[in-house]
Amino acid sequence: MNKTLQNDLFIRAAFGQQTERPPVWMMRQAGRYMPEYWEIKNKYTFLEMCKTPEIAADVTMLPVDLLDIDAAILFSDILVTPEAMGGDLSFEQGVGPRFSNPVRNWEDAEKLNAQSADRLQYVADAIKVIQERLNGSIPLIGFAGAPFTILSYLVEGKSSRDFKLTKTLLNNDPKLAHYILQKITDLTVDYLNMQIAAGVNAVQLFDSWAMALTWNDYIEFGHAYTQQIISRINRESIPVISFARGSSVFYPIMSEAKPDVISLDWNADILNVKNNLPKEIAVQGNFDPIILYADKPVIRKKIHELFERMRGQDGFLFNLGHGIMPDMPFDHVKYTVDVIKEFRY
Repeated sequence: MNKTLQNDLFIRAAFGQQTERPPVWMMRQAGRYMPEYWEIKNKYTFLEMCKTPEIAADVTMLPVDLLDIDAAILFSDILVTPEAMGGDLSFEQGVGPRFSNPVRNWEDAEKLNAQSADRLQYVADAIKVIQERLNGSIPLIGFAGAPFTILSYLVEGKSSRDFKLTKTLLNNDPKLAHYILQKITDLTVDYLNMQIAAGVNAVQLFDSWAMALTWNDYIEFGHAYTQQIISRINRESIPVISFARGSSVFYPIMSEAKPDVISLDWNADILNVKNNLPKEIAVQGNFDPIILYADKPVIRKKIHELFERMRGQDGFLFNLGHGIMPDMPFDHVKYTVDVIKEFRY
């Protein structure tokens, strides 16, 4: 499928090949900063948007049509996997995601169904609709949440600042934590393979809360399961991107899982990281999203500084260190994409 893409810049960079400029896509590129997103969001709940293939396709296509980015990313959420396993998920305005039946003990954990990929068929259906609309123009990225991050939502029952319940579980009952993490891992492998079979051109694993972990705990409860997923998915000709908040610290371990790309937060010097990684691993990132609030000349200057730092490097993809903020001025995001697309090495 990749061979027929009209714009394969993203795929080439992800596989460490030379490109005339860095490709650009952004985490949360289809989201609340877009008035067009709210036109859809005001008619449906968030989960209805995720679970209705035509609507998920409509939202996925917004940044394709409005920003002219180099890769689309499936509109969905990392929490569809724990919901499929039996989590009672809701999204509350101003509060965020909640599970009304958090997993706190063995009895709770045993109820989680790891063989529930069929409950995620709506995602495969959405991928097919999106690929019809993209019509080979740019690649489509699929994704899933990494097991530790999913575990934290299931245990806390919501977003957390300190992950106290999750980290107490790791310390007091590591056996139970591993039992839950393995279940999440098994479903995640099935889920990503389903996305690949449905036609995505790349996949990204999001470990959004890895930075809560110590070095040793990341190895045991984060990396071990990421590594397992990457080794078990059908990745031939499909680049695999590993993203973690905390990747600036954890990238030496992350590289051992052999992803094609490591996506960096904004705390590291990206060239230093690239130089310390195996040559075959590309880097993605690591622009601080807050810079997009700045005046446009500042945005241009900072992009050019990053690109000059990475001049002569194969295997570099532009992205943010995390996602676009909901109140980001749309024209600043569009300007960012335009500046990147004008650039040439």
